[in-house]
Amino acid sequence: MKLNIEVVSKEIVKPSSPTADQPHHYRLSFLDQLTPSLFNHLVYFYPKICDIYADEITIPDRLKHSISNALVYFYPLAGRMMEDQLFVDCNDEGIPFVETRVKCKLSDVLNNPVPKELNKLLPFEIHGVKELLLGIQFNVFDCGGIGIGVCVSHKIGDALSFFSFVKTWAAIARGETKITAPNFESALLFPPRNLPDNSSQTHPTRVEALSVFIWERLFTAVGENSTSDKLFLISHLVNIRPRIEPPLPESSYGNLYSVALTFPSMENNIVSQMRDSIKAVNNEYVKKLQDGYNHFERFREIAETYGKDEIVSFGVTSLCRFPLYEADFGWGKPVWAASGDREIKSTAVFLDTITGDGMEAWVTLNKEEMAKLDSDDELLACVDAKKIL
Repeated sequence: MKLNIEVVSKEIVKPSSPTADQPHHYRLSFLDQLTPSLFNHLVYFYPKICDIYADEITIPDRLKHSISNALVYFYPLAGRMMEDQLFVDCNDEGIPFVETRVKCKLSDVLNNPVPKELNKLLPFEIHGVKELLLGIQFNVFDCGGIGIGVCVSHKIGDALSFFSFVKTWAAIARGETKITAPNFESALLFPPRNLPDNSSQTHPTRVEALSVFIWERLFTAVGENSTSDKLFLISHLVNIRPRIEPPLPESSYGNLYSVALTFPSMENNIVSQMRDSIKAVNNEYVKKLQDGYNHFERFREIAETYGKDEIVSFGVTSLCRFPLYEADFGWGKPVWAASGDREIKSTAVFLDTITGDGMEAWVTLNKEEMAKLDSDDELLACVDAKKIL
């Protein structure tokens, strides 16, 4: 449904103590350099806690106070990306905290979510500002429910880094004192580089199965046209922390991921093909990345090798088994954690449902392909039509 948002206040939240003992300039890694400038984001929804108007001062204050303390640990997020996008100026300028009123009930959004409208619950556009690295928006619904929109720059951190910040922030808000400090040493493992200006029977996991199912429906949607001049590609983002020797802890902050590329052949088991491509992102491959191998250059190499006029790609990011519903700021866990419109075509993001026994797939396609999927009988037979986003 269409959301009517009224901005009540905007302010800047700064770290509770200066980061004088930290490097003034945080250097981006090679993998950070390869990552586009956009924001990882989620909106956490919570039901009415009590009388929101009686608590409308204490709740935002608790959040801002805990953000201020969390920024001491995640000090680069309180700085500003420098123009060359090679360094973050750790100047403690702080992060925007926006308070809004949403002119509807929380249940209206939960029962009829529209991704583009959910973006209004975020502090800024996903592909907008380049210099800011973190923003929070505190949204209050007419019923007293709240939605907390979080944007963290993808330029200096991947999805696991996003959850690392939210987990720490929530723990501080709950009053916990044993905090695991993040590790900001990715540039030591992957030093920055000078990049060019255009730079047998298987038992599939649920992520593999859903990836294949959606891709097959997409293949059917575009298959009406000739496919002889097209090269089809499925890409999965792969966490490389456990694939480095020695393995890195989850608290390691940065874009510590790579891309597994699968060129699906309908004559062979696609799940096996995907699994093999993901396994290929191993320790030896990580060493290549450390030596400066550009995983995005593979797209150009492949296009030239196959001699195809067009690459039809489908990108998959899985946030399953991530601490999606652990964002407890002291009043309980969210009833829903939702993505907005990621504004990147031919992609899918998988998230666990709150019950843990299902998956949400947030699929972004062009209008023509989405219209075909919306009328795909095989797809509609496997999902709740009301849940198609």
